[in-house]
Amino acid sequence: MRQKLFNFSNHSLKVIFYILFTLTFFFALTSPNLILGDNAVTKIGTTAVSTIFLLLAGAIFLLLYVSKTAHKFFYKIFIKNNKITATIFLLIVIVLQIIFVQLTHPAIGFDVGAIHYGLTNPRNINTIGYFSVNPNNVNLLLIQHWFATQFKMTSWLFFDYLTLILVDLSAIFNLFSIGLIDKTKVPLAMYLHALWLILFPMILVPYTDTWVLPLVSLYLLCYCFISYTKVNFIYKLPVAIIFGVAISCAYFVKPSGIIPAIAILIVELLRLLVSTRKMWATLLLVILVAGSAYGGYHVFNQSIQKQTYIRVNTFRAKPIVHFINMGLSGDGGYNEKDSFKMATTISKQARIDYSVHSIKKRLKKMGPFGYVKFLLQKQGNNSADGTFAWIKEGNFIHGSSIPKQHGVAGVIDNFIYLYGTNLGDFRFIAQIFWCICLGIIFFAWDDTRKITQIMRLTIIGGFIFLLIFEGGRSRYLIQFLPAFLILATLNFHATKQKLHDLFSWTKTSKD
Repeated sequence: MRQKLFNFSNHSLKVIFYILFTLTFFFALTSPNLILGDNAVTKIGTTAVSTIFLLLAGAIFLLLYVSKTAHKFFYKIFIKNNKITATIFLLIVIVLQIIFVQLTHPAIGFDVGAIHYGLTNPRNINTIGYFSVNPNNVNLLLIQHWFATQFKMTSWLFFDYLTLILVDLSAIFNLFSIGLIDKTKVPLAMYLHALWLILFPMILVPYTDTWVLPLVSLYLLCYCFISYTKVNFIYKLPVAIIFGVAISCAYFVKPSGIIPAIAILIVELLRLLVSTRKMWATLLLVILVAGSAYGGYHVFNQSIQKQTYIRVNTFRAKPIVHFINMGLSGDGGYNEKDSFKMATTISKQARIDYSVHSIKKRLKKMGPFGYVKFLLQKQGNNSADGTFAWIKEGNFIHGSSIPKQHGVAGVIDNFIYLYGTNLGDFRFIAQIFWCICLGIIFFAWDDTRKITQIMRLTIIGGFIFLLIFEGGRSRYLIQFLPAFLILATLNFHATKQKLHDLFSWTKTSKD
């Protein structure tokens, strides 16, 4: 009976994953980011850069296909000596990131700008008003204030460098996690992570999306150490404590950052249905993780409650139901009218009543079929954009949207500014990489390993969370990137085999 329940749960998880993931893959493949030339959808087309990129990629592929010498050379450099090549590639990318941040570190607007302004003007009435309405960002303000105090710096360059370090730290933790699961996959992981990092300008945005990444990757690493190493049990106990503290830290930076931890708990509990081996050890570790997570939560919560850096009138905070309401409007994302209503309505109950009434009104207007259609489209909005909504939210870069720098800095700005000549090229290339990652995950449907199911459940949790709450753009998916990157790496060979089998079957059928 327990085996049947486990099999049913495992199969259901896979079915739900592929329903949602297939939508993401389809919308990614049909994204307007992949339109070459003039783009009537995004209004920002590609240039000769994308054409040259495609011709170069095609030429390399053709050369490898027809030339045994070229194939052997490629195999020797990138596969046989992949540890050395992948390491060099990753180091080069890190150097390029440093150059990128040094030359391009513009001031950012919206919530990011409000937090940065709070570092130097915490007593300003507008600052107090913003954090009273948006107390969820107080935690990040306090963290950034600590860094600013320790290093005596508040510049955008400083915080961009911090963001770079945190994002790269996340990548390093991911590499260690993969190494604990299957060390032969580490070079491949380095290739994938290097490509992601070089196509990730979000290191210029010091916000919760990027700052939560190393914490998620850290507790995933702790889990991998506990689950995939054969060290003495006693050594796993302190790691379990770090695991729990990292979860609580992730929660305070971005509450939805604990979704991977929930996925781990669910899959591990399901495993106990069919394997009671070391059950007590597992339960002890779960209790230790949960206890340290609660302890971390209590300590951090007390610190925040007692903080005197900024005055926050919590009675003005936006209620959770507001974010569900916004998630039902437009493309499923930010709604200026709803947000303004929350900021100008003093009564907490009135804000809740407005949001609840609005939810009912919007659902009634859609109807059952309209709501399903809305969710299908929102799934695409939430997850298909390989640039993670870079510039989609409007010109969040302060100042002119037109690149004005010269030299290398000017070249870089043209790829990331709203009116940059090559913004369309960036979107095109980033979208290709995203489609490749999604494709690697998609075709590995035969892989049902525990770690694969955990990563799939993490992605399911992220998808469902964004379908319910404010979403509408793939920026909110950044927090779940460790799951995507780890899963793509671990699924690579299964996908390679599956595609080989499919093409072999097609060829045999034609013969």
